[in-house]
Amino acid sequence: MSTAPQTLPSRANDAAYRERARRVIPNGMYGHLSTARLGDDYPQFFARGEGARVWDVDGREFIDLMCTFGPILLGHAHHEVDAAYAATAARGDVLNGPGPEMVELAERLVDQVAHADWVMFAKNGTDATTLGVIVARAQTGHRKVLVARGSYHGIAAWSARPEAAGMTPEDHANTVFFEYNDLASLEAAVAQAGEEDIAAIVCTPHRHDVFRDQEDVDPAFARGVRATCDRVGAAIVLDDVRCGLRIDPRGSWERVGVRPDLSAWSKSLANGYPLAALMGAEPFREAAGRITATGSFWLAGAPFAAALTTLRVLDESDGIETMRASGRRLQEGLAAQAAGHGLQLSVTGPPQMPLLLFADDPEFEKTRAWAQACARHGVYLHPIHNWFLSTAHDEATIDAALERTDEALREVREALGAD
Repeated sequence: MSTAPQTLPSRANDAAYRERARRVIPNGMYGHLSTARLGDDYPQFFARGEGARVWDVDGREFIDLMCTFGPILLGHAHHEVDAAYAATAARGDVLNGPGPEMVELAERLVDQVAHADWVMFAKNGTDATTLGVIVARAQTGHRKVLVARGSYHGIAAWSARPEAAGMTPEDHANTVFFEYNDLASLEAAVAQAGEEDIAAIVCTPHRHDVFRDQEDVDPAFARGVRATCDRVGAAIVLDDVRCGLRIDPRGSWERVGVRPDLSAWSKSLANGYPLAALMGAEPFREAAGRITATGSFWLAGAPFAAALTTLRVLDESDGIETMRASGRRLQEGLAAQAAGHGLQLSVTGPPQMPLLLFADDPEFEKTRAWAQACARHGVYLHPIHNWFLSTAHDEATIDAALERTDEALREVREALGAD
């Protein structure tokens, strides 16, 4: 497979859609799918996806290492998942109540997730994580929520960055921050909040903040979070939105021997179809039954059918190990390429969710230059956000991606030097 940059007479279609979008959409695009900070080598609009590849509206093909920022678990346009979705949608998707698929999926998840005795469904990660906070407050009667500084838990006011536009100090009056993997910082946050008023400590399975190396959770820290919650009568809310079904199907802290009280899942549950879930332990069932939790489209039947098929296919294919093996191949290949080019960089994170950052790159100029070069060579990844692999990323796909990333590293070395 050629590693030469893809060349087309123009990118006229993408440019035209961008211009049209600017007239009717703020900034032409918003949120994490905006390419405003990624550079002109990234397309904004896409036409289709298949397996581990996507094509933009001008026909350029990319090996996709972002998987739509996580939702694609089995590959784009997976025929079994799409068929299950279509068959259920054909019978009626949004009805006056949910179909039987809701019960079947809840049963399946309770059987699979180690700490879960019940499930509530929604549509987005923000929905599920916020529901976890609401249930924790209903159960404990407490107000304060402790959150790791820099962690992303959605766009609800309680979790959004304090400096974000449209936020007020009152929005964060009950949010107290600590440093991830730092028990002393956690204890300081507990003291600031007051032990008698802490409803929940919200954690991600590992530290996957943007702009930094991905940091695995220290088992001692996870145990400390559990002990703190037990001591003050608070709940652990594990934000498994990003990691769920990629790290461990039983829950992403099973590997460190710590179980949350509540966990929020979304992204990959239905291989691209909109679905989220809050799962909880038995002591929180009554509180979950007292809160108001609803959305016009939350209980649509077709995504439940897609999720049931996704879970079955993942099990039958040993999909997590497939992603782990492919991720190791990618990480090891990138590290070897960097050494060969004399470039200092780090490749961190779980193999299924890696990230590459250049050393001595405080403004991320090298990292961004390399990511743009990868886009020119037909590999779609992100310079500061962790990537995602799917079960469609087989050895041949990883090897093809590595051919292209190597050429991109060569270009960075020539343009910026190997210091």
